[in-house]
Amino acid sequence: MAGYEGADHKNGAGTPLDMNELSQHNALAREDYLRLREFNIRTVRESIGWRLVELDGRFDFSLLESRARAAQELDIEVIWTLFHYGFPADIDIFSDQLVERFARYCGETARYLSRFSDEPPIYSPINEISFFTFAVCETALIYPFTGSLHERGHALKQNLVRAVIAGCDAIWQVDPRARIVHSDPVIHLIGGTEDYAESAEQYRNAQFEAWDMVAGTSEPELGGSPKYLDLIGVNYYHSNQWEIPSHDRLHWHLGDPRRRPFRQILGEVYARYGRPLFISETSHVGIGRGQWIKEIAEEVSAALRDGVPIEGICLYPIIDRPDWDDFSHWHNSGLWDLSLTPEGIFDRVLCEPYAEDLREAQRMVESPFRQSVALSTSEEICQP
Repeated sequence: MAGYEGADHKNGAGTPLDMNELSQHNALAREDYLRLREFNIRTVRESIGWRLVELDGRFDFSLLESRARAAQELDIEVIWTLFHYGFPADIDIFSDQLVERFARYCGETARYLSRFSDEPPIYSPINEISFFTFAVCETALIYPFTGSLHERGHALKQNLVRAVIAGCDAIWQVDPRARIVHSDPVIHLIGGTEDYAESAEQYRNAQFEAWDMVAGTSEPELGGSPKYLDLIGVNYYHSNQWEIPSHDRLHWHLGDPRRRPFRQILGEVYARYGRPLFISETSHVGIGRGQWIKEIAEEVSAALRDGVPIEGICLYPIIDRPDWDDFSHWHNSGLWDLSLTPEGIFDRVLCEPYAEDLREAQRMVESPFRQSVALSTSEEICQP
């Protein structure tokens, strides 16, 4: 799978982001999709951008058309993310207003996109409930928040879950066949000393709160039910394991022996929920990109042999992206780097060493994974 960075929030300085516009993916979607054929990638993750399509209470989905039409023409399966951190400025995300407006937006989006494909659609209502809650309540990453709302974090997570449930219902009213993805980071923490072991475990277990709420196994008064927890996306990077209270990373590139194998993390998620999984985000930067994806493939292969149903691995981002806060800094994390031409076009330049390692990683993964079954037809469908 291939993921295109599409965050649309306002960064900490209050600058509105449109990451698909910055990378020129909106204009070059067809060409970007054609490049995927070399690697037999037929599924992509795309972000709609709620802040971008709802203006003054009215919807304008024209910015989606180039991507939707290109996907239709080239037979690309799209997982559409509806809420990628940005939201209309008049919405109080802590209030019932969020739930009502988000449901309306989900329904309108599903109606618009239904014209482009006869296949069951796939939607990710809110990207990373847990990370978004952290970013809003404990950091200054998302304007206008300054990291001073720690005590409201759980209330925000509850409200986001209520919004997700209402959004799912609105989508299913348009198309009962729709599949629903819930993506969140998976993490591992250790205590720097024995005194912090319990705190580390409590923090680690918090990664499951949003999924538990959606499934109704925790706080069922929010409206959760197993039918809502359809497909689980796990987002995993080198920095997803650390020590507390120091917050020092358990460095992957140094081979820190305290790191937990990714196969065990995947196994724990599956044992807890019994739902099909896919790796919805993963990548590394610079010269480590290839080695990282080979290790991910090795771990996924091991998890598959252990009986964990993993439907795919999403390279995210598939094309390079600038930093949210410094547009001059590019992460060098894509399969294609971007090179600005004198005409102002970002040429896509294949990172050959990464590409070679990706091909090796694809060969490493078990045969059931290589069959490229569409995510929309994966087994164990949760019916609304």
